Amino acid sequence: MIELKKYEFWFIVGSQDLYGDETLKQVAANAKIMAEEFGKDPLLPGTVVLKPVAINPPGIRRVFEEANAAPRCAGIITWMHTFSPSKMWIGGLSINRKPLLHLHTQFNRDIPWAAIDMDFMNLNQSAHGDREHGYIHARMRLPRKVVAGHWQEPEVRRRIGVWMRAAAARQDGIESVVLRLGDNMREVAVTEGDKVDAQIKFGWQVNTWGIGDLAGRYTKVSDAAAEKLAKEYESTYELAPELRSPGPGRTAMLEQAKIEIALKELLEAEHAGAFTTNFQDLHGLTQLPGLASQRLMEQGYGFGAEGDWKQSMLVRAAKVMAQGLKGGVSFMEDYTYHFEPGKEAALGAHMLEVCPSISGAKPRLEVHPLGIGGKADPARLVFDAAPGPAVLATVVDLGDRLRMILNDVETIPIPHPMPKLPVARALWKPWPNMRDAAESWILGGGAHHSAYTTALSAEYFIDWAEMMDIECVHIDRDTKPAQLRNELRWGEAYWSGR
Repeated sequence: MIELKKYEFWFIVGSQDLYGDETLKQVAANAKIMAEEFGKDPLLPGTVVLKPVAINPPGIRRVFEEANAAPRCAGIITWMHTFSPSKMWIGGLSINRKPLLHLHTQFNRDIPWAAIDMDFMNLNQSAHGDREHGYIHARMRLPRKVVAGHWQEPEVRRRIGVWMRAAAARQDGIESVVLRLGDNMREVAVTEGDKVDAQIKFGWQVNTWGIGDLAGRYTKVSDAAAEKLAKEYESTYELAPELRSPGPGRTAMLEQAKIEIALKELLEAEHAGAFTTNFQDLHGLTQLPGLASQRLMEQGYGFGAEGDWKQSMLVRAAKVMAQGLKGGVSFMEDYTYHFEPGKEAALGAHMLEVCPSISGAKPRLEVHPLGIGGKADPARLVFDAAPGPAVLATVVDLGDRLRMILNDVETIPIPHPMPKLPVARALWKPWPNMRDAAESWILGGGAHHSAYTTALSAEYFIDWAEMMDIECVHIDRDTKPAQLRNELRWGEAYWSGR
């Protein structure tokens, strides 16, 4: 279980000592009310921690130093209740290493027309103070999210909540490991990448373990432990009839149970949040980890096939962001197209490893041959993805920098049975349309692997990319390839000059 409440978001309210003690007491009292209400709102998944009112450079720098050293602090929210001269903030902002959200609000919603006086104006001048604060962020070229509106509005809180989830995913990545079982699939370009650069940017520790480390644990898993896990399978999924009684099918299922147990032990031992496999490196295993990978994704782990460590951690980041939300997150691959005029769609799937969190109905556990990898017939969950809005997200290494590419899609019901394709699959119509979406994705260098989610909108990934200070390309309903080509060229100039 991914616990988001363990992440703290420090709420720093700005003022200055020019206004006197009474005004500062009122600022602190109002900030306390806001923090308490934020803490009760389920739209805000993290823990809001109110800090003392910021009124001078030493105090501001000190709180940022403390935030940098606090492992549970995942982000900082600033708001200027009064005017707070922003030269005071330079020392703190210049050393800040936490994601930053600038909340542009004010305590009162309405102007008290009959009673308003200069005391009220001095106390409630966020319109003044936040512009000063925003200037210094812009002058210092700081990555941040700006949320404007009254602090009690649901939309304001929703946007803060989105940012909190992205910040929690960032912090999780800093604390986690990508466990690569073997190397990347031979001769594939897009799954490669600079792991050192990724750790500098994302904090991801991307390391390799031999498949023998997993195989050694696998051989020690008892038949009794596998049978016990099989009981969980029986209560959770629909089992094909031949898997319910002794025979080759059930044996194949129990092999996946042993792989799952061994793989989870290895992930826990290495404090890993994500992992990769490679069908070209399965020595010591009877099957490609199919059901095992699906199950571990369902439990919150990130996954990437063919050694695709970038997408494995992106899936993990999306899992963190989506914790507790309706919908799911899965590793995905664009497989084949349907080009019937007016009904164009893309079919996404993989050999085996698609997470059941995106399923539209109870998945069915089956065993079938796999025409790649040269191993025994693997067990896998077969299902169709639930229809509805979804997002495809991928991260690619362009050599001099990392780029995230997003595409909004609409997952649709699969119109015909596919009895000879026993894998999990999703059928979607990409926005703005098949042609323009595909051309735009390819122009941007998008990978064939992605994180697919029905729980998150593009906003979550955009916030995450901003925190990570990486390029983000969003293909949506309004995207035009010719315009995007120019935007990519402009981006080339911007990112290459940094």
